[in-house]
Amino acid sequence: MYNQDFDDENKPPESWTHFRNKVKEFEAVLFVTPEYNRSVPGVLKNAMDVGSRPMKDSVWKGKPAAVISNSPKNLSGFGANHHLRQSLVFLDMPVVQQPEVYLANVATLLDEDGKINNDDTIQFLQSFVDTFVKLINQNNG
Repeated sequence: MYNQDFDDENKPPESWTHFRNKVKEFEAVLFVTPEYNRSVPGVLKNAMDVGSRPMKDSVWKGKPAAVISNSPKNLSGFGANHHLRQSLVFLDMPVVQQPEVYLANVATLLDEDGKINNDDTIQFLQSFVDTFVKLINQNNG
């Protein structure tokens, strides 16, 4: 778990350093998250915290981002999606605004091989990817 004391003492764990260096190499970040208690899983929040410190060296700053949330039920991860977006604004990440992706009843969207079984969903996700690529090109071009 993230602990500010390690950074303040300039003794971050090797796993943090490795994670930070890896994320620095990324041109952009696609977050795909389930929803736990109307928010993101703790492990995702922890990774965001590790990458955001020390604040002057945040690995997230300026990296284009996109968010997909999913749920086995009808609410489709709306809470997690928007909660994550709040953090991304603070981390200074340009985020795909539209289309928003909330995948409800996710198990019904997949065939026995784990592939999307619905052409409308495939087309929708393609439009999302196209928008994300455009955002990446605008920010890295």
